[in-house]
Amino acid sequence: MELYRAIEEDIDSFFMSNRKEALLITGARQVGKTFIIRKCAKKHFEYVIEINFIERPDAIKLFENARSSEDILLRISAFTDVPLVPGKTLIFFDEVQECKEIVTAVKFLVEDGKYRYILSGFLLGVELKDIRSVPVGYMTMMEMYPLNFFEFCRANKVSQRIFDMLEMCWNEKKAIDQIVHEKLLDLFHLYLIVGGMPAVVEGYLRTKNLQEVFRLQKGILQLYKKDIAKYDPQNKLYLEEIFNLIPSELNSKNKRFILKNLNENFRFSRYEHSFIWLKEAGVALPVYCVQEPEVPLLLSKATNLFKLFLSDVGLLAAMYADGLQIKILNKEKDINFGSIYENAIAQELKMQGFELYYFNSKKQGELDFVIEYKGNVLPIEVKSGKSYTRHNALDNVMSTPRYHIEQAIVFCNENIHEKNKIVYMPVYMAGMLKKETKEDYIYSLDLGILQ
Repeated sequence: MELYRAIEEDIDSFFMSNRKEALLITGARQVGKTFIIRKCAKKHFEYVIEINFIERPDAIKLFENARSSEDILLRISAFTDVPLVPGKTLIFFDEVQECKEIVTAVKFLVEDGKYRYILSGFLLGVELKDIRSVPVGYMTMMEMYPLNFFEFCRANKVSQRIFDMLEMCWNEKKAIDQIVHEKLLDLFHLYLIVGGMPAVVEGYLRTKNLQEVFRLQKGILQLYKKDIAKYDPQNKLYLEEIFNLIPSELNSKNKRFILKNLNENFRFSRYEHSFIWLKEAGVALPVYCVQEPEVPLLLSKATNLFKLFLSDVGLLAAMYADGLQIKILNKEKDINFGSIYENAIAQELKMQGFELYYFNSKKQGELDFVIEYKGNVLPIEVKSGKSYTRHNALDNVMSTPRYHIEQAIVFCNENIHEKNKIVYMPVYMAGMLKKETKEDYIYSLDLGILQ
């Protein structure tokens, strides 16, 4: 079964642009990077050379002590029987986190210009630092995530007509047909359980069996823990302990990561690399606290105050106690939907390219999320219950003149409506909140008098 992935269009555009750069696709394990690269490669190139540094560790030697692009290409040609034809061959390096020499090699190869290059991997430790240091002009980076809710809808054969209607309702702030609204809410609750890992989505579509979903999710969680053990052999990082604490911390009253739960004598600087690892490996999504909801948010970011969400809401559900999945489907009132709803919203916002923040003050209260949207701060609240119109912190911030906040969004279970500059949106519509693409800004200065 072939799943629709929006990133396919971005990869296609890159290949059609003929830019003299390599393309690096990053993201957590099991999000479908290799599959989508192979699919796009077949469309655009007659020949594809694929080198996987985990399956073929001997391939790392191809780049050791290489003096030039000719040297590297000669070694690659001896390594594979796929022809190297200028303009027609793509070279795909997979699991690049295993080969730190790839950074220098790619610079040589791109400068040579005979072939196109694409890389894939999840970036960890020293390799992360090295790969991200590649100079601008040699490599374009794209991050791949699990399926978002709308991709999940397409996998469940929701028609384009429905997406067109949702976009119209979003733009016009017009209520969605009530029957469609209720069905999409049901589908969203299913998404909270299944999540967006491609193998899990395919397993559900094939069997419709939630036990199969849970089995596949447990397998992915075990794979993540194996990676943690592999990259933390001397127990210098507290990766697994932090990872295991995410569900309970999100379920706590304020959802913030209470660092003293790890160690009573906690010092953030000592453990900071563990959090960076989980973020850069695509496993977790940190949401940092800002001291003021004012643009630019980055200036008031507090690096030691944050919430930590999982990159996939289905994996979060799988980490909770057995039976949660059925309770979600039955919408039982005795479980805390708030943390799961918030995780789904954090995913959607991150996938759309937004930097994630929240605001908290003793005087005004706490906002679930604040983002920069169209040059302004946009506060976002997430409500899973019926009291979705009660949001004291949001009201306090909206009524503070110096913040100049013109609009806010409350994602909830209700249909679209607006009241007092607050737009109430169904929780499944978060994917409609898209970051603006920057247009070219051409500026030419008249220097005639100087010339």
